[in-house]
Amino acid sequence: MNKSLLKILKILLPILLGVFLIGYSLSKLSFQDLLGYFKTANYTYIVLGLFLGLLSHLSRAYRWLFMLEPMGYKVKLGNSIMAVFATYLVNYTIPRAGEVARASILTNYENVPFDKGFGSIVAERVADLIVLLLIITVTLFLQFDFIYAFFIEKFDSSKLIVGGVLLLLLMGVFLFFIRRSKAGIGLKIKQFVNGIIEGALSIFKMKKKGAFIFHTFFIWGMYLLMFYVTSLSVAGLNAVPVGAILVGFILATFSIAATNGGIGSYPEAIVIAFLLFGLSEDPSRAFGWIMWTSQTLMIIVLGGASLLYLPIYNRKK
Repeated sequence: MNKSLLKILKILLPILLGVFLIGYSLSKLSFQDLLGYFKTANYTYIVLGLFLGLLSHLSRAYRWLFMLEPMGYKVKLGNSIMAVFATYLVNYTIPRAGEVARASILTNYENVPFDKGFGSIVAERVADLIVLLLIITVTLFLQFDFIYAFFIEKFDSSKLIVGGVLLLLLMGVFLFFIRRSKAGIGLKIKQFVNGIIEGALSIFKMKKKGAFIFHTFFIWGMYLLMFYVTSLSVAGLNAVPVGAILVGFILATFSIAATNGGIGSYPEAIVIAFLLFGLSEDPSRAFGWIMWTSQTLMIIVLGGASLLYLPIYNRKK
């Protein structure tokens, strides 16, 4: 009963949070005003952003082949592309269910065992996590003065020092606890960290590791460019500083995990980031909705078409 309730809550809570955030967002920027931003947006930049997003998805599908080939599976690029778009679409219904669907598609149409297909997806996610952490690190380095000044303004410097020391002590205790853990949540965290390390090292053991690493950076480079280019479509955001783009991109990326496909949370994450840099609230929120809507429509169209076309594409099998 408890496990069933937990599964229901995992599905229901992100949906409820998304609905709440949509209501909150529209209470700050009326639907009519938001529609006005959509009407006056420069769709040349929106279409260019969609194209860059499409390139990232195609690159992800092609990169996946590098993970499967060493295991002895030569998967059709068409099936890989459609599986990737199906993944994004399914994730709009049940968070993280898309990865299961993606591995199942290869099992059904390419005879790749589910465990091996799913394992390759996990290894991919490890590579993506490493690049995201790299982006966060670069952002902290480039925006150190801004972040430092922000916290000094908001908090007393002595409190920051005490907080930093306490944080280091807590991290030390946490790491000691994890290393000594042989059961429970501590063991699970240790296994998770070990899995990340193992997955990262496996990348360097594959035959086409150079191509894999290139596509990994290309995917995230296209994500960043897509984010920046689309911001140019909204009047009042033509001079968004690099720091705002980086921080907004990071928060928006994490927001996707908060609700189904980032519904409601994506625009508000961008507002939080852009307000830190003194940008206007209404255009920032409008950009968030334009960005989220354009990418979501692409996923719905291409993801839906992929699910419909998969059996036709593989009808000879």
